Amino acid sequence: MNEELFAIDRAMPANPVEAYLRTDRLPHIWCPGCGIGTTVNIFTRALETSKLDLNRVVVVSGIGCTGRVAGYVNLDSFHTTHGRAIPFATGLKLANPDLKLVVYSGDGDLSAIGGNHFIHAARRNVDMTVVLINNATYGMTGGQVAPTTPLSAIASTTPYGNFEAAFNLPALADSCGAVYVARWTAYHVRHATKSIRDALLKKGFSFVEILAPCPTLYSRKNRLGTDSRR
Repeated sequence: MNEELFAIDRAMPANPVEAYLRTDRLPHIWCPGCGIGTTVNIFTRALETSKLDLNRVVVVSGIGCTGRVAGYVNLDSFHTTHGRAIPFATGLKLANPDLKLVVYSGDGDLSAIGGNHFIHAARRNVDMTVVLINNATYGMTGGQVAPTTPLSAIASTTPYGNFEAAFNLPALADSCGAVYVARWTAYHVRHATKSIRDALLKKGFSFVEILAPCPTLYSRKNRLGTDSRR
């Protein structure tokens, strides 16, 4: 029986993105239904099609659910302090201009405490690609309202509904001077893959936002999906 199982395992095709992952750290920490894992698959496939020299690609993340991505990709990576992924990446770029810098973090990290860094890196047209996963909440710390939480949505800090308009981050990036801007959802796998690949190949500040609502905190509190229990 063991020999049969071994034969089946050997016959299984290799996962095309396995070489891009630190498989010794799997399984990942993300909740069932979370789109962040899907975006990692999107990112690795974008890297594969970009034909970039992976020895020159560096991933920088901040704090939060998406910030954990840096620990799962088999690349040089930097897991930094909250909101400071972009200035850390800027420092790496200044120290070694030949590097391809990818900032990969969440909306709370990059548009709240890191918002000032975000707008000025775009204004200065720093050569980096920012991949921002927007789950509309602070997913790791309790589901507090974030700058991207939709108007009237329920959060742990806005139990009667959010009363502040959400950031339109692609519009913000564009108005600040980003050379490439795109927005997709975690459902649009092929579209987002192409966008990240195109962004990686651009010179200057490029920005891709992927919408991936948090199923555990945001979606449950707002009774989204087929299960309306809170």
